[in-house]
Amino acid sequence: MDWHGLTVGFALAGSHCTLPEVMPHIKRFVDAGAKVVPIVTNTIMTTDTRFGTSENWQKQLKDITGNDIISTIVDAEPLGPSKLLDVMVIAPCTGNTTSKLANAMTESAVLMAAKAQMRNQRPLVLAISTNDGLGLNATNIAKLLITKNIYFVPFGQDAPQAKPNSLVARMDLVMETCEAALQGKQLQPMVIERFNY
Repeated sequence: MDWHGLTVGFALAGSHCTLPEVMPHIKRFVDAGAKVVPIVTNTIMTTDTRFGTSENWQKQLKDITGNDIISTIVDAEPLGPSKLLDVMVIAPCTGNTTSKLANAMTESAVLMAAKAQMRNQRPLVLAISTNDGLGLNATNIAKLLITKNIYFVPFGQDAPQAKPNSLVARMDLVMETCEAALQGKQLQPMVIERFNY
């Protein structure tokens, strides 16, 4: 697919252990010719973890995309009226973000951008990474599965013996899922075997 002339909103929520896996796929969009607008939750902007510092993640995002990071609700709000984003992806999409999106709560730049995308009836792609996807968050995922213009990066249990409720998307399929979503299709199969033994 030719990504030249298309704008991708690439949003990151606070599944810090997944960030190293996600970053190369942001670059894939840039290398394919897309303009990528980085959007992050407050957690990404303020939290240092054993997986990297906030400053490091911010630098990587700016270096890869060449664009400023949208990190506040105020900065994300214009995405609705401007209809800037052709497709938006949230990767990783945490259980917290999933539950708030499913229940129409807007308390971060990522959720405001997602709301704007849904308002514009344009594709929103979710790459879930949550320890309770088959637990309390299962009902929220189910609500989003049947919501118009929302598509899922194929996902599965990443550690069914140690964490039987945990679900993680195949981050290497983010671009392919976005390509399908732009055609109004869900990439299949959506539920996959994804063990990290």
